[in-house]
This record gives sequence, C-alpha cells and structure tokens, in this order.
Amino acid sequence: MSTRGTNFLHKWISGNVPETVSADIISVAELTHKLFADAKALGIKSVEIEEDAGSVYETILDAIVHHNAGLAG
Repeated sequence: MSTRGTNFLHKWISGNVPETVSADIISVAELTHKLFADAKALGIKSVEIEEDAGSVYETILDAIVHHNAGLAG
C-alpha cells in the first residue's frame, strides 16, 4: 500500500475538483489525466495511487457526485 499515493489523491481531489464541474465523461477523464500528470511531476507513480484507490476515474466521479448531492440537500 502506498500512503503517499492515497494522501496525494485525496489532497488533489479536494484542491483540484471544482465545485461546478459536472459528472460527465469528458470532465472526469480530463481531471483523471491531470491528476496523473501532477502526480508524475512529483515523482508519484500511478500504481502508488491505484493500489489503494482502484479506479481513479471512479474515485473522481464519486467525489463529484457526492459533492453535488450535498449541494442539493
């Protein structure tokens, strides 16, 4: 397990997923690509993130859906 990868993922999502982003396939794919590019720039390999999180795409999508659900309530 990579605590560094998990911590990076959670911090990245909280700082880089805009409140106004929609849960469409293009937006989530672009955010996923940006996350991996930012991780690579810091020397964090994708496997470090994926071994705990599984699908990063699904993790970002869940963050968007849950955030938007909180706004509706």
